[in-house]
Amino acid sequence: MGTTTLQELLALPGPERLELAMSLWQSLDAAEQDEALPVDAAFCAELEQRWARHQQNPENALDWEVVRQDLDLA
Repeated sequence: MGTTTLQELLALPGPERLELAMSLWQSLDAAEQDEALPVDAAFCAELEQRWARHQQNPENALDWEVVRQDLDLA
């Protein structure tokens, strides 16, 4: 297998870089992922609360395109 430099990898098109990044992330086991991206307990609690609210009222969810427009990302 040949040697690829970081500069060459960064020159890949966006979708290919994303695929590579996801492959690298998924190659980590759960403990490595937890260590690499620790999540604060309060943040987890907030996510659980938001998920529960969504499950109670899924019709209140906003379409991603609407969110992008609201954030001026569209």
